Formats: sequence, C-alpha cells, structure tokens
Amino acid sequence: MNIPADLHYNNSHEWLRLEGDIATVGITDHAQAELTDVVFVELPIVGKTVDAGDPTAVVESVKAASDIYAPLSGEVVAGNAEVEADPALVNTDPYGRGWIFKIRLTDPAAVSRLMDAAAYQAMIS
Repeated sequence: MNIPADLHYNNSHEWLRLEGDIATVGITDHAQAELTDVVFVELPIVGKTVDAGDPTAVVESVKAASDIYAPLSGEVVAGNAEVEADPALVNTDPYGRGWIFKIRLTDPAAVSRLMDAAAYQAMIS
C-alpha cells in the first residue's frame, strides 16, 4: 500500500497536501483499492464553505457510492475536472492526477490534527 510520507491523512481515508493555505484533497491508495473501479466522481461546487468532516464530494465505484469528506474547514477553490472526465485516475494515480478538490483552509495550522503516514499505516493495518 502506497502511503506518501509528505501527506496528511484522516480516518475516513482522505489525504491532504498543504501548500500555503491551499489543501489538495483526494482518497488514499487504500481507499481506492477498497472501492475498486471508480466510475464516477461528483465534484464540489467551487465557492462552497465546508467544515471539517462535511461530505464534500462523491465517488462511485462498481461496488458503491462513497462520500468524500473535507479533512479540514475552508472554502472549495477547485475541483479536478480531469477526474470528472476520467474517474479511473482516482484508481491509477490517487496521489497525483487523481486528486479530487482543493480548499483554502480557514486555519492551516489545523493540519496538525490529521495523521501522518505512520499513524495512517497503523490505523489500516
């Protein structure tokens, strides 16, 4: 299972990459493997304000539909149109081209409440 050390994780299997006050969010390699083939991604509305834990996007696989939660609070500033057009990117490149949305964080320091790679690895083991 691929768990990049430079990312932050939450217990609902989203990852977060922080650049300044902008967080890129996607689902982990573990989550995409559990879902199997992702066939549809519903992106959030740009400009929407979300609180940590809010359902923000949806991915549907051949097995089930799953909410994607905001790891932290902020405003949605982008959705990845590339995964909307090619949902399989969530499976083939979950930490790269398969990202789902970006939020401008209300409090970037809140990232310290998320798990590091070692803690996430321990949780899924």
